[in-house]
Amino acid sequence: MDNYKVITMFYTLKDANSKEILESNKNLDPISFITNKNQVLKALEDKLINLKVGDIENIIISSGEGIGDYDSSLIRSIPKEEFAGIDLKVGMELLGESEDGESARVIVKEIKDNEVVVDFNHPYAGKDLEFDVEILDVRNASEEEISIGIPKTHSCKCKEHSHEEEHQCCGGGNCHHN
Repeated sequence: MDNYKVITMFYTLKDANSKEILESNKNLDPISFITNKNQVLKALEDKLINLKVGDIENIIISSGEGIGDYDSSLIRSIPKEEFAGIDLKVGMELLGESEDGESARVIVKEIKDNEVVVDFNHPYAGKDLEFDVEILDVRNASEEEISIGIPKTHSCKCKEHSHEEEHQCCGGGNCHHN
């Protein structure tokens, strides 16, 4: 079980070159994940695994280590009738199915009279990624967490706790279990 840790953190993800914020959970709920379960980028996990509670770190992941390079062959034209009932807009993300039956996220690039041009690349493909992280908790994952692949956490109104035992927090009664 020492191979599986639950890491709880705040993060801000930016394009490392433009500094544009791509995602963030600062001022929101922290995120928890289990290591060695492919729940975050491997290159990011490799850096996070050595951090301790309270660490604040800036981590750069190159596009080659992260999502990968942008592949222009993943831009496809699809007949417009396959999007019936959808109010299409350029730039919108849609969930669909790839040719091999896997679920795929696509971005609408262009809307023509009879077809829609979509991009099957991940939105961060070709981008070097910069993560600002604050580690809130690091602990061994339980056997149950490892088997289901989901960390058990609960939060109090005053702060986040990640462990398996019941307790009174903030004077009692304010816990919200996930």
